[in-house]
Amino acid sequence: MKKFAVVVAAALLPLAAHAAGCGKPRNAFDQVYCASTVFSQADRDLNQQYSRLRTHLNPEQQTSLKNGQLQWLKQRDQQCSEEKDSGYFVNLDCAVNMTQQRLAFLQERERECNSTGCANDKLGQ
Repeated sequence: MKKFAVVVAAALLPLAAHAAGCGKPRNAFDQVYCASTVFSQADRDLNQQYSRLRTHLNPEQQTSLKNGQLQWLKQRDQQCSEEKDSGYFVNLDCAVNMTQQRLAFLQERERECNSTGCANDKLGQ
């Protein structure tokens, strides 16, 4: 069974972690807990936004969006995680940043759909 490790940049934890009592983590385990909490929230926000955006799209556009999302997931995993013989390593700071960037991208697509219409070429990105 592979081991699982998490890399955390404590100084870069988002403000939400500080509000949750993570302003002064006592040790690496506290840092991992706080960073994973922030990542979980960002991931929930991303999934909700993805679902909201899908409601504006026809089936062809939904397929394009799905393909873009799958490509993004591969890119996030390649940039933010690594598999070694000793286990899996995840940089949660990287994962949070990429997830927040993707969330902003999906929010922009929804604004676009509501104002000028969905740009098909952007949905697959």
